[in-house]
Amino acid sequence: MSEQTKKTNYDESSIQILEGLDAVRKRPGMYIGSTDIRGLHHLVWEIVDNSIDEALAGFCNEINVTIHKDNSITVQDNGRGVPVGKHSSGKSTPEVIFSILHAGGKFGGDGYKTSGGLHGVGSSVVNALSVKFDVVIYRDKKISEIKFEHGGKLSQKLTTVGTTTKTGTTVHFVPDPEIFKVIDFSFSTISERIRESAFLNSGLKITLFDERTEKQVAYLFNNGLEEFITFMNEGKKTITPIMLLKGNEKNIDVEIAIQYSTEFNENLLSFANNVKTSEGGSHVVGFRSGLTRVINDYARKEGLLKEKDKNLDSTDTREGLTAIISVKVPENLIQYEGQTKGKLGTVDAKSAVESIVTSQFGFWMTENKTSAYAIIEKALLARNAREEARKAREAARGNKKKNSERLLTGKLTPAQSKNKLDNELFLVEGDSAGGSAKLGRDRKFQAILPLRGKVINAEKSKLEDLLKNEEINVMINAIGAGVGKEFDIDDSNYGKIIIMTDADTDGAHIQTLLLTFFYRYMKDLIENNRVYIALPPLFKIFNTKTKQIDYAWDENELKAKLKTIKDKFELQRYKGLGEMNAEQLWETTMDPNTRQLIAVTIDDASLADKKVVTLMGDDAKKRKEWIDENVKFTLEDDFPTIIQQ
Repeated sequence: MSEQTKKTNYDESSIQILEGLDAVRKRPGMYIGSTDIRGLHHLVWEIVDNSIDEALAGFCNEINVTIHKDNSITVQDNGRGVPVGKHSSGKSTPEVIFSILHAGGKFGGDGYKTSGGLHGVGSSVVNALSVKFDVVIYRDKKISEIKFEHGGKLSQKLTTVGTTTKTGTTVHFVPDPEIFKVIDFSFSTISERIRESAFLNSGLKITLFDERTEKQVAYLFNNGLEEFITFMNEGKKTITPIMLLKGNEKNIDVEIAIQYSTEFNENLLSFANNVKTSEGGSHVVGFRSGLTRVINDYARKEGLLKEKDKNLDSTDTREGLTAIISVKVPENLIQYEGQTKGKLGTVDAKSAVESIVTSQFGFWMTENKTSAYAIIEKALLARNAREEARKAREAARGNKKKNSERLLTGKLTPAQSKNKLDNELFLVEGDSAGGSAKLGRDRKFQAILPLRGKVINAEKSKLEDLLKNEEINVMINAIGAGVGKEFDIDDSNYGKIIIMTDADTDGAHIQTLLLTFFYRYMKDLIENNRVYIALPPLFKIFNTKTKQIDYAWDENELKAKLKTIKDKFELQRYKGLGEMNAEQLWETTMDPNTRQLIAVTIDDASLADKKVVTLMGDDAKKRKEWIDENVKFTLEDDFPTIIQQ
């Protein structure tokens, strides 16, 4: 961090008020994305990101995060400490920062040169959505304390409670159960996020401690992006060393790490001011444009592309690529789309990244001929495969409908509606459950495809082998949108693809195999919220006196429902979907008004890719280690068939 940055003024005058907190509790989704488990964890990100902004400014090198036994959170840093003087509004500066929307050091122009928290709503939003929010500030040789409760109401004014020689800010908050239905912070989710932040900030130590389990992790990386790439490519066969591109263009700091492997997929992560831009943006556009130009220019210069040959396509040049793009954009230039900052809109970032990639990656290829040739060879193979697939598709286009109908006859029970977005395709485990699903469905918009044979592992197979697998082939034809690079979500015959399997080990295995296929070859379905997992009940409760039937989806729900029953009842634990008749299957698992679906999403592309490689790849040892670390196996309670109360 430059000395000029460190000398910037950060005091009471840096804080500006734009508007109040009024709408946050009424519409929390506007500020944190949702009020489910993802929104809950977003509260942590907002507070941690404020501490990371201090690290970006060069004033913080240690952050500690604690998950308490009551599922509250504490975030502590050794930065400068929040300004404690009186603000121009007449209130103390901490009260302004933590209780007024759009108030923070990001608006004054002097507090931070670059910052992820551009909108200035993070701390105040977390306060608004908490029942308790306490701040301790170490600054100016004093320890100051301010407290809020019940959605941001001031319960203790800023008070000096001691003296100190250290600096920093500690925030402790308790999420509001009226806002969040489930308050259960995930150690692994927070751990993965702070590890990513440590990768992006070389020299910053971030520690996570969980009081519930006494588990602790600490991350500190001195060669951040290079170590990040190594982490992402663990278990893959690489064909180039890691390339690091760095520079400053148009006052934008750019750092990019690149490595190629033998994989067929691209794995690209992008960040702007440490905020993950999951939807990409201008910096990603500039990177891809520069990369494609450099590779084509080099291939022509070396005679690997002849004059008559067309240029390599951008998708060809990115096959097997793992890349991390990190830009630091000044506060006056940064533009995101939406509060969750999923896409960078800063125009200058495109040309800055493209310029650095063009010059530095071009020079690297010239200096590393063996690796450069390996990249070109892989891109040429990708192009040839794409061309072969295109020719085969065009040759089959005339008979597509006929071939598809022949393949699906006797397998797919189609929906009657022509409205593709309203239609649902159920991928059902086994003929027995498939039969019940066919009888119980709403034939207007629900289609049924029973899975009769073994689904091939898409992580270990080439596309040509996948297409020989009957279950995969039938599924591709039923969805009707192509596969792999030729997949077009607009051609999909269904708005929802619903995986419906037994609630056992075999069912979970089928789910994993299908999700691996969708992730690798129809990723747009997942990214556009088209893939779901049906959640059938585990138990049927039959009241022998009233003859009423009720269901429970897990053991905890069952125990709660059993406590309310005063009559004799019969209890059945479903071992599979086939044990439910058509009416029961419809009522519990297929009826849009009563069913429960799990939406399949990708919150973290790098971790999703790594987990797919780990769980579905060839390394059995790493797979076992991951399962031991992340999957909890418990013995089920032994419920009798008939209970007298």
